[in-house]
Amino acid sequence: MKGHTAAERTPMGYAALLRAPHVTRLLLGTLVGRLPAGMTALVIAFALREAGAPFSRVGLATAAYAVAAAVGGPVLGRIVDLTGQPRVLLLSAVAAGGGYALLALAPGSPVAAPLGAAIAGLCMPPLEPCLRSLWPDVVEERQLDTAYAFDSASQQVLYVAGPLAVAGIAAAFSPATALWTAAVLGLLGALVVATSAPARAWRAPARASSAGLLGPLRSPGLVLLLLGLAGTGWAVGAQNVLFIAYAEQHPGALPGGAGALLALAALAGLLGALAYGAAPWKADTATRTWVLALGMAVCYLPLLLLPGPWPMAGIAFVSGLGLAPLLAAAFVLVAELAPAGTVTEAFAWLVTLFATGNAAGSAVSGALVGTSLHAVALCATAGIALGGLLLLTTRTRLRPLPVPALA
Repeated sequence: MKGHTAAERTPMGYAALLRAPHVTRLLLGTLVGRLPAGMTALVIAFALREAGAPFSRVGLATAAYAVAAAVGGPVLGRIVDLTGQPRVLLLSAVAAGGGYALLALAPGSPVAAPLGAAIAGLCMPPLEPCLRSLWPDVVEERQLDTAYAFDSASQQVLYVAGPLAVAGIAAAFSPATALWTAAVLGLLGALVVATSAPARAWRAPARASSAGLLGPLRSPGLVLLLLGLAGTGWAVGAQNVLFIAYAEQHPGALPGGAGALLALAALAGLLGALAYGAAPWKADTATRTWVLALGMAVCYLPLLLLPGPWPMAGIAFVSGLGLAPLLAAAFVLVAELAPAGTVTEAFAWLVTLFATGNAAGSAVSGALVGTSLHAVALCATAGIALGGLLLLTTRTRLRPLPVPALA
């Protein structure tokens, strides 16, 4: 991944990518296995409320899941780097399924519910970082940008499909059924990926002697990149609150309400990622990353206008254009900046920092709703603007480290 020329990295088409051996299986398995991550926060709320739990307990269980996932991701990523993928994916999926089962069996329990949520989060199979570690072994060098872009685009589908799956299953059956479904999907996705030939054959390079206890966080450039992406997560979390509050202030004015605004942003992200992956890029990955971060900030600026419902729908679409391309570039840059033997953990830290920023942005913007929607829109825009400026001002540090001597 380090030191390749622009010509070597010219993207190929998506048809060629999908024809490559193992690609379709890995993508489908990862999408299925990651769907519970898009379901969990909502299904926890549905299940606990149906069981008569107060909102305070719902918040506790949801926070337990989020905090545990933030801690568990890097830990599982490091274990993958040290031992390989299949065993970690399968054992973590079984353990996470146990957490979902505990939630489904005792959603009204003040002890079992948050404990089940914490287990589900802590043991969430690290399918995202594992897939991103596999791409260099599965596709040609010139297909990597396309692969990461397609990976990023698929996340936009999950943002919509997860909540829709919860709503549909809960309405047709029950929230408990949605919890059991999440457990099964996580195990099925992990099984599909873990038994694939690339996952069974994959081994991390020998761990760099400089990695130490901090692992990938010993790379200053990677830490700066992760902090910048935390600002991106902040912006997305605040944007979600903005759309919900906006829809509540304009009831019935827009079909689908907040869901429609969120879906438009996700659709734009999907299209943006596909366009990014299909374009021939001459700039290096670091340059692309900070340029795309600032571009995402520009896409967020129209949110400050807070116009009527139909113009707001157009603005919601525009605001989503930059996220997925930025993440696609960041995925490549993470792999370039991570010390040898730590790439899966590095990708897990990306997930953790993005999710942490997302939670913080949601919390702060939630507190600002009572002040004004303009304050919430400014909160969202400031998150990505500050993240982009951090990457811009530290751009010289966002370069691959020299390959160190191996232990």
